[in-house]
Amino acid sequence: MKTNIGISEENRKAVTGILSKLLADEFVIYTKTLRAHWNLEGHDFHTKHEFFEEHYDAIKGFTDVVAERIRKIGHYAPGTLREFLDLTHLSEKFDGNNTSHDYIEALLNDHDTIIQYIRENISKVEDDHKDAGSADFLTGLMMEHEEMAWMLRATIAKA
Repeated sequence: MKTNIGISEENRKAVTGILSKLLADEFVIYTKTLRAHWNLEGHDFHTKHEFFEEHYDAIKGFTDVVAERIRKIGHYAPGTLREFLDLTHLSEKFDGNNTSHDYIEALLNDHDTIIQYIRENISKVEDDHKDAGSADFLTGLMMEHEEMAWMLRATIAKA
Protein backbone atom coordinates (compact mmCIF):
# COMPACT_ATOMS: atom_id res chain seq x y z
CA MET A 1 0.00 0.00 0.00
CA LYS A 2 1.21 3.50 -0.82
CA THR A 3 2.68 5.56 2.02
CA ASN A 4 0.62 8.74 2.41
CA ILE A 5 2.00 10.61 5.43
CA GLY A 6 2.07 14.15 4.08
CA ILE A 7 5.64 14.02 2.77
CA SER A 8 6.29 13.76 -0.95
CA GLU A 9 7.89 10.62 -2.38
CA GLU A 10 10.87 12.70 -3.47
CA ASN A 11 11.39 14.02 0.07
CA ARG A 12 10.88 10.60 1.67
CA LYS A 13 13.45 9.14 -0.73
CA ALA A 14 15.96 11.88 0.16
CA VAL A 15 15.44 11.28 3.88
CA THR A 16 15.81 7.54 3.32
CA GLY A 17 19.21 8.22 1.74
CA ILE A 18 20.32 10.16 4.81
CA LEU A 19 18.96 7.52 7.18
CA SER A 20 20.51 4.66 5.18
CA LYS A 21 23.98 6.19 5.55
CA LEU A 22 23.32 6.62 9.26
CA LEU A 23 22.18 2.98 9.53
CA ALA A 24 25.42 1.89 7.89
CA ASP A 25 27.42 4.01 10.33
CA GLU A 26 25.50 2.52 13.26
CA PHE A 27 26.16 -1.01 12.05
CA VAL A 28 29.88 -0.36 11.58
CA ILE A 29 30.31 1.25 15.01
CA TYR A 30 28.28 -1.61 16.53
CA THR A 31 30.69 -4.11 14.97
CA LYS A 32 33.75 -2.14 16.09
CA THR A 33 32.40 -1.94 19.63
CA LEU A 34 31.86 -5.71 19.61
CA ARG A 35 35.46 -6.12 18.51
CA ALA A 36 36.61 -4.00 21.44
CA HIS A 37 34.50 -6.06 23.83
CA TRP A 38 35.85 -9.35 22.46
CA ASN A 39 39.53 -8.49 22.07
CA LEU A 40 40.28 -6.10 24.91
CA GLU A 41 43.34 -6.87 27.05
CA GLY A 42 44.89 -5.13 30.00
CA HIS A 43 44.63 -4.37 33.69
CA ASP A 44 41.19 -2.80 33.25
CA PHE A 45 39.80 -5.72 31.24
CA HIS A 46 36.80 -6.55 33.40
CA THR A 47 35.40 -3.03 33.81
CA LYS A 48 36.00 -2.04 30.17
CA HIS A 49 34.66 -5.39 28.91
CA GLU A 50 31.38 -4.56 30.65
CA PHE A 51 31.57 -0.93 29.51
CA PHE A 52 31.84 -1.97 25.86
CA GLU A 53 29.00 -4.45 26.32
CA GLU A 54 26.72 -1.65 27.53
CA HIS A 55 27.69 0.40 24.51
CA TYR A 56 27.20 -2.31 21.90
CA ASP A 57 23.82 -3.20 23.41
CA ALA A 58 22.73 0.43 23.06
CA ILE A 59 24.09 0.75 19.52
CA LYS A 60 22.34 -2.48 18.50
CA GLY A 61 19.12 -0.73 19.51
CA PHE A 62 20.09 2.31 17.42
CA THR A 63 20.47 0.15 14.32
CA ASP A 64 16.97 -1.23 14.81
CA VAL A 65 15.26 2.13 15.31
CA VAL A 66 17.01 3.69 12.30
CA ALA A 67 15.93 0.79 10.08
CA GLU A 68 12.39 1.05 11.45
CA ARG A 69 12.34 4.81 10.78
CA ILE A 70 13.20 4.09 7.15
CA ARG A 71 10.28 1.64 7.00
CA LYS A 72 7.92 4.13 8.67
CA ILE A 73 8.50 6.63 5.88
CA GLY A 74 7.77 4.01 3.24
CA HIS A 75 11.11 2.62 2.09
CA TYR A 76 13.23 -0.46 2.65
CA ALA A 77 16.35 -0.40 4.82
CA PRO A 78 19.70 -1.60 3.52
CA GLY A 79 20.64 -4.84 5.21
CA THR A 80 23.77 -6.39 3.74
CA LEU A 81 27.35 -5.94 4.81
CA ARG A 82 28.24 -4.76 1.29
CA GLU A 83 25.52 -2.09 1.40
CA PHE A 84 26.70 -0.94 4.82
CA LEU A 85 30.34 -0.73 3.72
CA ASP A 86 29.34 1.18 0.59
CA LEU A 87 27.21 3.65 2.56
CA THR A 88 29.19 4.23 5.76
CA HIS A 89 31.26 7.31 6.60
CA LEU A 90 33.33 5.21 8.99
CA SER A 91 36.27 2.94 8.37
CA GLU A 92 35.97 -0.60 9.61
CA LYS A 93 39.74 -0.69 10.05
CA PHE A 94 41.29 -0.55 13.52
CA ASP A 95 45.02 0.20 13.75
CA GLY A 96 45.43 0.32 17.51
CA ASN A 97 46.44 -2.17 20.14
CA ASN A 98 43.94 -4.20 22.14
CA THR A 99 44.00 -1.70 25.00
CA SER A 100 41.01 0.14 26.34
CA HIS A 101 42.64 3.48 25.51
CA ASP A 102 43.16 2.61 21.84
CA TYR A 103 39.66 1.19 21.44
CA ILE A 104 38.06 4.13 23.23
CA GLU A 105 39.98 6.64 21.15
CA ALA A 106 38.91 4.95 17.90
CA LEU A 107 35.28 4.61 18.97
CA LEU A 108 35.19 8.20 20.18
CA ASN A 109 36.29 9.39 16.75
CA ASP A 110 33.51 7.32 15.18
CA HIS A 111 30.86 8.69 17.57
CA ASP A 112 32.04 12.23 16.81
CA THR A 113 31.76 11.51 13.08
CA ILE A 114 28.21 10.22 13.52
CA ILE A 115 27.26 13.23 15.65
CA GLN A 116 28.60 15.61 13.01
CA TYR A 117 26.75 13.77 10.22
CA ILE A 118 23.47 13.86 12.13
CA ARG A 119 23.92 17.53 13.06
CA GLU A 120 24.61 18.43 9.41
CA ASN A 121 21.39 16.73 8.30
CA ILE A 122 18.77 17.65 10.90
CA SER A 123 17.80 20.97 9.31
CA LYS A 124 17.96 19.47 5.80
CA VAL A 125 15.52 16.75 6.84
CA GLU A 126 13.14 19.21 8.50
CA ASP A 127 13.42 22.29 6.27
CA ASP A 128 14.36 20.94 2.85
CA HIS A 129 12.55 17.59 2.99
CA LYS A 130 9.60 18.60 5.22
CA ASP A 131 10.02 15.66 7.63
CA ALA A 132 9.78 17.01 11.18
CA GLY A 133 9.35 13.49 12.58
CA SER A 134 12.64 12.25 11.17
CA ALA A 135 14.36 15.49 12.23
CA ASP A 136 13.13 14.95 15.79
CA PHE A 137 14.20 11.32 15.61
CA LEU A 138 17.68 12.37 14.47
CA THR A 139 17.94 14.93 17.27
CA GLY A 140 17.22 12.26 19.87
CA LEU A 141 19.70 9.84 18.34
CA MET A 142 22.35 12.56 18.17
CA MET A 143 21.88 13.16 21.88
CA GLU A 144 22.41 9.44 22.57
CA HIS A 145 25.69 9.53 20.65
CA GLU A 146 26.72 12.73 22.43
CA GLU A 147 26.27 10.96 25.76
CA MET A 148 28.28 7.95 24.62
CA ALA A 149 31.02 10.23 23.28
CA TRP A 150 31.09 12.08 26.59
CA MET A 151 31.49 8.78 28.46
CA LEU A 152 34.31 7.71 26.17
CA ARG A 153 36.01 11.12 26.31
CA ALA A 154 35.78 11.24 30.12
CA THR A 155 37.24 7.74 30.38
CA ILE A 156 40.48 8.66 28.62
CA ALA A 157 40.78 12.26 29.82
CA LYS A 158 44.00 13.19 31.46
CA ALA A 159 43.68 14.74 34.89
